[in-house]
Amino acid sequence: MKYLFVVQGEGRGHFTQALSLKNMLERNGHEVLAVMVGSSAKRTLPDFFTQKIATEIIRFQSPNFLPTPKGKSSSLIGSILYNLLLLPVYISSLFTIRRTIKEKQPDVVINFYELLCGITYGVFNPETPMINVAHQYYFLTPAFHYTGKNIWQFRLLNFYTRLTALNAYKILALSFREENRFQFGKISLVPPLLRPEVLHKETTQGDFIHGYLLNSGYATELKSWSEQHPDQVLHFFWDKKKMNKTTLLTPSLSMHALSDSDFLNYMAGSKAYATTGGFESVCEAMYMQKPVLMVPTHIEQECNVIDALRSKAGVSASEFNLDILFSFMLRYRKTREFKSWTETAEAQFMFELTRIGFEPDRVLVAY
Repeated sequence: MKYLFVVQGEGRGHFTQALSLKNMLERNGHEVLAVMVGSSAKRTLPDFFTQKIATEIIRFQSPNFLPTPKGKSSSLIGSILYNLLLLPVYISSLFTIRRTIKEKQPDVVINFYELLCGITYGVFNPETPMINVAHQYYFLTPAFHYTGKNIWQFRLLNFYTRLTALNAYKILALSFREENRFQFGKISLVPPLLRPEVLHKETTQGDFIHGYLLNSGYATELKSWSEQHPDQVLHFFWDKKKMNKTTLLTPSLSMHALSDSDFLNYMAGSKAYATTGGFESVCEAMYMQKPVLMVPTHIEQECNVIDALRSKAGVSASEFNLDILFSFMLRYRKTREFKSWTETAEAQFMFELTRIGFEPDRVLVAY
């Protein structure tokens, strides 16, 4: 079968999922015709993605969250106003997506949580079936229980999530846990999409903390903590523009530009991992059995953290206070449950992505 990918360009998680699924499909004799990426002037495509995807990349302008002035959490009001100004550009992107589907003629469009792809299907409803893949769809199911205080933001997130899946043929919700393989209407729970580099990576117990910052403003907190703990080595990654490959904020705090291989090498050799709450890198840490500190920057990451805490992956905090991580490391216990679940991914995805037209009743069930 032939597939067209449409990928949301925020963070690194959707990129690594697309890489993993492309390799999986090609191993099983299928073809990915092209990858469309929703990007913005505020984000650049990571080199590890452009170098490894090995197929045509088609970029289009898409909405994204803006960081607050301090560069930490995302500014919801600012993001809405900014994206409203670009509405004519986004309308043009809808036509770009529709035109590409017509030109490429894929058997299936796989949407990695890109809003404009969902709206394209809501407005134009192309004949080509769309299958959606993301962890965020798990939040639409009764299996997830939101325990935070930002209930209106949670409802807004779920509204946004539904927009990404308008007229979807089926929805694959990535899950930290097997959950008895529940199916909720169009939504099926499936394992995370980890790349072969992660699955086959040898791990060691190093003497440093590894980390990733979605928003660079948290680097100030890290620098302050590092200055108070000069003997603790820290290796963090960020996607800040116009920076050297490695920047020393303190003698023991190194900030690295995003690099696929370097990121995994540091993850495999670390003693723990600290992040802003992205689903994919938490999964990588869980697979490599590294305790995790999660500092969510917006409601989506807050939900990721709630879900990860249920799986006992680590601890959460409102700032990068690594003392909290060190306390958790004392009681962290390794388990094979997550690894066993993840290793069933290929069989489950091949089943879900190739059975097109065999489930007529399923399409009629609302989620």
